[in-house]
Amino acid sequence: MSDDDDFMQASDEENYDFEYEDDEDGEEGGDVDVENKYYNAKQMKVEEPEAAIEEFLAVPALEEEKGDWGFKGLKQAIKLEFKLGRYNKAVEHYNELLTYVKSAVTRNYSEKSINNMLDFIEKNAEDEAANECMEQFYSKTLESFQATNNERLWLSTNTKLARLYLAQKDYPRLTSKARELHKACQLEDGTEDPSKGTYSMEAYALEIQMYADTRNNKRMKGLYEKALSVRSAVPHPKIMGVIRECGGKMYMSEEDWKKAQSDFFESFRNYDEAGSLQRIQVLKYLVLTTMLMGSDINPFDSQETKPYKNDPRIAAMTELVDAYQRDDINQYERVLKHNQDLLADPFIAENIDEVTRNMRTKAVVKLVAPYTRFRLDFIAKRLAISLAEVQDIVGFLVMDKKLRGRINQEAGTVEIESRADQDRVNAVTDWTKAIHSMSSFVLNEGDGFKSDDVGMGPGAGLPFAASGGPDFGGGLSSQRNANSGKRKNGRGGSN
Repeated sequence: MSDDDDFMQASDEENYDFEYEDDEDGEEGGDVDVENKYYNAKQMKVEEPEAAIEEFLAVPALEEEKGDWGFKGLKQAIKLEFKLGRYNKAVEHYNELLTYVKSAVTRNYSEKSINNMLDFIEKNAEDEAANECMEQFYSKTLESFQATNNERLWLSTNTKLARLYLAQKDYPRLTSKARELHKACQLEDGTEDPSKGTYSMEAYALEIQMYADTRNNKRMKGLYEKALSVRSAVPHPKIMGVIRECGGKMYMSEEDWKKAQSDFFESFRNYDEAGSLQRIQVLKYLVLTTMLMGSDINPFDSQETKPYKNDPRIAAMTELVDAYQRDDINQYERVLKHNQDLLADPFIAENIDEVTRNMRTKAVVKLVAPYTRFRLDFIAKRLAISLAEVQDIVGFLVMDKKLRGRINQEAGTVEIESRADQDRVNAVTDWTKAIHSMSSFVLNEGDGFKSDDVGMGPGAGLPFAASGGPDFGGGLSSQRNANSGKRKNGRGGSN
């Protein structure tokens, strides 16, 4: 927000309390002089900022009592001093500005103005000296409003101070400040205060970012689940974007691609709603996760992401996912080679290697499919990768039984087992197992072969004789004897 925007926003909210009617006390002339001084200073801001500071600081002296114009003049002077790097002067005049809060301006106006001032300082702090100045601003604010019992401003300022600690990676002070914020957001019985849920959510978001930076996934997961369980808050979408982004990174470290994809999509949606530029980076993470999942669904098919498909900032990732889904290793490697800026993001650099490995593994399987024997250096040359990586990939494929073959390390060759021979071996093995199973069943379960039947009298071999069933045992033997007797009798008759 620019100085003019801030000024106009404040003026719109407060309407300036201008009075243009005739003033019976004759004070109109003095008010006009103060007003003119203020607006003359504003016209000098761009071209003569140093002179404008002097003019703004002269405005309070024109007022007999502290009032709105002196307050506004100090605000503009402080912002210019901060932008010009006059940090000591900015702090000095900020102390003077805080004296107006108690009586010169209304509580609501002072609270909004101080919040806008602190937001401006936070946005424009670009070096260590500016951060130190910003910390003094926060401390002075907390000291000033402690006596006024303005809890909302106290929570807002402490949250900003916690954000500063996060930016400085001052994790001990951040942990202490977050604990203080959580305590302030609780009721006397220790439960969450529904009226302060938004501040509680932002405190969770800051802690989650801290644990994400320190890679403490165990602590981060606990806070992540707590944050999502807060139902009383209506947080700013940017806060939810932060929480969901960290959740996606957490799930990525656990290789839970599906949950990571879901969180990155929600993060993108929230950042997009908040108008945050971080949406572009998170959209890249979403595309990355889609490739790691091996999904055939284009991440730009959804209504929310489709407008960004042709965005120049996301073009490289669009080309990568297209090459990945078409198994075009050459296009994939070409895009990655010509867009090294993608690897400037540590998270992408850390995870893109897994995608590249998957692409090269699929390329090796596709390349060696027609061959029964091949050289490792042939694969390395065709895919433009190192021999050591080829050996690693082929070894993985053999161990995972995705490639049936033997590696000859000395000769640098791989011999693929004939698929037809292997199928015949498998068929014979299955056949042998079936015969063995059938013979075991017949010997152990068939009644006609049990040892108890041996030596028994006539009819013993008829297991189903009583029921008139078929005769598969002794009955077959008796039938043969009867037929033998008939043949013998026939021959005897002829004699």
